[in-house]
Amino acid sequence: MRIEDFKAGKYIDQYQYKSFLPEKIDHEWIISTPDINSLLSEANRLIGELNAFSQLIPDVDYFIKMHITKEATTSSKIEGTKTNIEDALIKKEDISPEKRDDWNEVQNYINAINFSIAELEKLPISNRLIRNTHKVLLQGVRGEKKNPGEFRKSQNWIGATLKDAIYIPPHQSEVLDLMTDLELFLNDHKILTPHLIRIAIAHYQFETIHPFLDGNGRIGRLMITLYLVSNGILNKPSLYLSDFFEKNRINYFDNLMIARTKNNLSQWIKFFLVGIIETASSSINVFKKIIILREKIEIGKIPKMGSKAKRGLILVKSLYQNPIIDSNSICDLLDIAPSTANRLIVDFQKEGILEELTGFKRNRKYIFREYFDIFQK
Repeated sequence: MRIEDFKAGKYIDQYQYKSFLPEKIDHEWIISTPDINSLLSEANRLIGELNAFSQLIPDVDYFIKMHITKEATTSSKIEGTKTNIEDALIKKEDISPEKRDDWNEVQNYINAINFSIAELEKLPISNRLIRNTHKVLLQGVRGEKKNPGEFRKSQNWIGATLKDAIYIPPHQSEVLDLMTDLELFLNDHKILTPHLIRIAIAHYQFETIHPFLDGNGRIGRLMITLYLVSNGILNKPSLYLSDFFEKNRINYFDNLMIARTKNNLSQWIKFFLVGIIETASSSINVFKKIIILREKIEIGKIPKMGSKAKRGLILVKSLYQNPIIDSNSICDLLDIAPSTANRLIVDFQKEGILEELTGFKRNRKYIFREYFDIFQK
């Protein structure tokens, strides 16, 4: 099917409302629009460059953890949580009680990302993987009573009530059939549709089906990264579109709705590809800054610490994963006494690596500010 001939679906009469039944997508998609092909070419180039960076940087997994933390906070923010990346890096006992529900949701999303990436070694991107990831996402948080790990068996909608809903997804009786078609589309190797076009369509279709009672946005956005890793487009999970979607939130939801109501899938695909281009470019810049900072710290500053340099290097590598730390954590990490940890903290402060975060005299926390700020841009 040519993208220009796309028909989104039809409205089906239900009791006192109409639900939207999307057309199935497991077939060939022909892209002949010059502006889409131009964007696709640029997106592929930048994805390739990003992938090269992720393979060239030693110990890249240290830095991927911060990418994941940022993704979890941003994707959850789209759904209304208030936890920021700084909060997400702090231990639960240090989070004020009124913030803990949001904090728990972000931590669940981090766990869901890590779980799903690990599962790709055993499973293809599939309904089984999606359901299992959803179960991790909603375990023990506000959505835990909304059938974690199961496709919905009741109607859901986007809006305050069913009567004034902005969008009503397909009836629950259609969900399994539609998700089976989506799974086939994601894994159909006979189809020659380019990968970035395929996952753009798949994300649209997932959000249109809205297969869960809660967590559809987060799972749908995570599915993009899972697809890219599963198909070898990315060797590491280093690209997440939630930051782009959050910054362009109105356009994100509008373009999904335009595809449904105007049969204009091209506009959604163009928006999606612009997101890939901007996000890949931003992630490349992050890696470039990390390389410069790492050289500055590991070659320019740590060796100055003399006999403490070995421990200093271990501490720095830990800070790449979580740039907020306290003296107790340093004691545990390095198996040293509190006095030794405090002297190391002083050295790190003198070198401008750590700065005190809390302003307290006790229970102080320290931040690797220069590194943390790279992920705040």
